[in-house]
Amino acid sequence: MISVAAMPVAGLPPVSDDHVADLVVRNAKIYTGDPVRPQAGAVAIKDGKVTVVGDDKDVAPLISARTRVIDALGRRVVPGLNDSHLHVIRGGLNYVLELRWDGVPTLRQALAMLREQAARTPKGQWVRVVGGWSADQFAEKRLPTLAELNAAAPDTPVFVLHLYQSALMNRAALKAAGYTRATPDPRGGHIVRGRDGDPTGMLLAAPSALILYSTLAAAPTLQGEDLKTSTRHFLRELNRFGLTSAIDAAGGFQNFPDNYGTVIDLAQAGLLSLRIAYHLFPQTPGQEIDDLRRWIGMVRPGDGDEWLRLNGAGENLTWSAADFENFTEPRPELAADYEEGFEQAVRLLMENGWGFRLHATYDETIRRDLDVFEKLAAEGLFPAGNRWLFDHAETVSGASLDRIARLGGAVSVQNRMSFQGEAFVRRYGAAAAADAPPVRAMLERGLTVGAGTDATRVSSYNPWVALHWLVSGRTVGDLAIHPPENRVSRETALTMYTQAGAKLTGEQNVKGILQPGFYGDLAVLSDDFFSVPEQDIPHIESLLTVTGGRIVYAAAEYEGLDEAIPAISPAWSPVAHYGGYQATVKPSISGARQAELLGQAVAESEQHRHWRARRGFAPEAPTEIFDTCFVL
Repeated sequence: MISVAAMPVAGLPPVSDDHVADLVVRNAKIYTGDPVRPQAGAVAIKDGKVTVVGDDKDVAPLISARTRVIDALGRRVVPGLNDSHLHVIRGGLNYVLELRWDGVPTLRQALAMLREQAARTPKGQWVRVVGGWSADQFAEKRLPTLAELNAAAPDTPVFVLHLYQSALMNRAALKAAGYTRATPDPRGGHIVRGRDGDPTGMLLAAPSALILYSTLAAAPTLQGEDLKTSTRHFLRELNRFGLTSAIDAAGGFQNFPDNYGTVIDLAQAGLLSLRIAYHLFPQTPGQEIDDLRRWIGMVRPGDGDEWLRLNGAGENLTWSAADFENFTEPRPELAADYEEGFEQAVRLLMENGWGFRLHATYDETIRRDLDVFEKLAAEGLFPAGNRWLFDHAETVSGASLDRIARLGGAVSVQNRMSFQGEAFVRRYGAAAAADAPPVRAMLERGLTVGAGTDATRVSSYNPWVALHWLVSGRTVGDLAIHPPENRVSRETALTMYTQAGAKLTGEQNVKGILQPGFYGDLAVLSDDFFSVPEQDIPHIESLLTVTGGRIVYAAAEYEGLDEAIPAISPAWSPVAHYGGYQATVKPSISGARQAELLGQAVAESEQHRHWRARRGFAPEAPTEIFDTCFVL
């Protein structure tokens, strides 16, 4: 049950308003993350921060008539999760326009959703499936065909993005985007053409994904209040999984300050339900230094508050230094002289007190970047007290990790291999995939290693899929790619998703732990992360998420306790009809497992009958069951 206290607890003196808790969670199994007190049964929050962590008796004196008291019913409670690499700002601006295939178990169901959505999508709008899924998650183990897309939506434009690899477009989308036989291939991309020379509808990242994203950018966008509504619903969807913080990694087609206006407005109105630390990403090749210099004159890292703050530059500093992560293609060869412009960008940031994060998939790129950093370090200019980190780092070597550690860097890893592991194995082999990325080697060197998803255009935003990958080493297609020596314990994985993310934004003294003085951010989980069967980890959700003492998501017994948000707009939105991530039955209790449990129950029943028969409580032969349905 849920109890909202209506009067002081019997037998206790009246509580001073100075000490009354705004929110108390009791009767819980709390993992605090605090080594001094790792476990607790109750927590009290006042003015957005934790005041007491202890047992029910410790929080009882803080309860008054205005305290909201939540009975956790013995459930596991954890600090609020923090995705250290999430494209949350861009994701929010588009969320209600996208049909999510995240978690959908079969291609048949995915196509049925697409067909239904096409029927309700008004003329001039697109149906777009943008990330969070892989062909390997489907029972059919394949992509939809172009013929299937055209049959499902003969008149409505359909764009289906598959990882960083490709996109599928039906005939209506090709027409809407203006692709014809005369359209040239963009640099780094390929438009597949049929025997007649016309585009078929398949776009390939070869290896650059810009062709995919620039095509998507041609689709209609939201305007006005719909942008705020979309962002609030996306944040609520993230809260659904226990996320209370995220570090926005910026990205292509996310201009500052234009595309940041929505989260800025929501933050000023006190309507964010997720804490966001954001980065700035130069958008135009050849103009990167000008962009960085302009931003340095406008804002500084740390500007903002606990809900929205600037964390630095990146994840690209210069376009020429960026590698790509389409594992179906060979590793890209970067320009032989990219270091000149890259060094200029890093030097500018260091001289002005800006930290950064840097997209780097391959060790070949990381080694070249480190050469630049070491050159500046010899001049006393790096890191100059600034936080910096590499993102992704799937093929980083031990020698490069040693260099990162010496320069005071950190790493943020994402579960892109959950979705691209099979492609990586096909190109580089199982041995190389075993250490892609070498998470344990990073931790053993004492590096801060944050965990995240890189959602929404590749991985799903569901953090429990990423936590499952860290713990099990398995893809969403159930391929084991990481051996035990490159997996981490559940506690380590959770620390990477809480405390490590706080360190990457310099907030380790206020976030990531349930301890007095820290932010009141927590999640009451549907299942105990520390004891649930490993295959069930991706199916965990939060039943109650609290950010800064505010209940920002509530489900099951707690439904209705969260803050109200506007209805989804437009009304034809795919999210209005299907929601976001598609929850499915836990593997441990589905299919064969259900049959196994039923068989165990039957066997136990028969054993019990024999026990009763031996004691004279039942006949030796089982009673014949009479069912008129089977009488001839």
